[in-house]
Amino acid sequence: MIVYWLLSYIIGNFLTAWWIGKWKSVDLRQQRSGNLGARNAGAILGKTAFVLTFLGDAGKGALVVWIGFFYHFSIWEIAVAGLAVVLGHLFPFWLKYRGGKGIAAFIGVTFCLTPDLFLAMFILFLAFFPWLKSATLSMLASFAGFIAMAVILNVWLVIWPLIGAIIIIVIKHKTDIEESFNGRFRSSSL
Repeated sequence: MIVYWLLSYIIGNFLTAWWIGKWKSVDLRQQRSGNLGARNAGAILGKTAFVLTFLGDAGKGALVVWIGFFYHFSIWEIAVAGLAVVLGHLFPFWLKYRGGKGIAAFIGVTFCLTPDLFLAMFILFLAFFPWLKSATLSMLASFAGFIAMAVILNVWLVIWPLIGAIIIIVIKHKTDIEESFNGRFRSSSL
């Protein structure tokens, strides 16, 4: 089990944006936000880089879940691996613990492990985005929906590692959340 969790963290260390940046001779850590995720890759290298980065990072989350299912691990054990892959993405040891922000990896995990909670999260994101006009703020609403559905369905004790991943992702997005909130609500109230 420990080997599975460690492997999940190592898989999380595969940062698609870093490899795409290397292929394009661009160090994304030195560009704009310095984040090694889909949004920064897309802003610097275009839509194709965004899509490839998103799919690569979501794919590693899905891979970790698939490995867990293949070996018939419990949902709780796979959820811990999901947290580990997100932590590997956020804090890759080989890049001095400066990685991405974990959204795509989390999406890959939840899409495969908890499709009902993923669906609630996705619907809430789509519902809030037209009003908030911010992917970051809509993400907060969708995360709240994920946690609420976990409590309603009484599965939160099994998937608590994913709730832990949400908390860490939100902390990593603190600056983005403040900027988005100020841009959306402060400017409209002036």
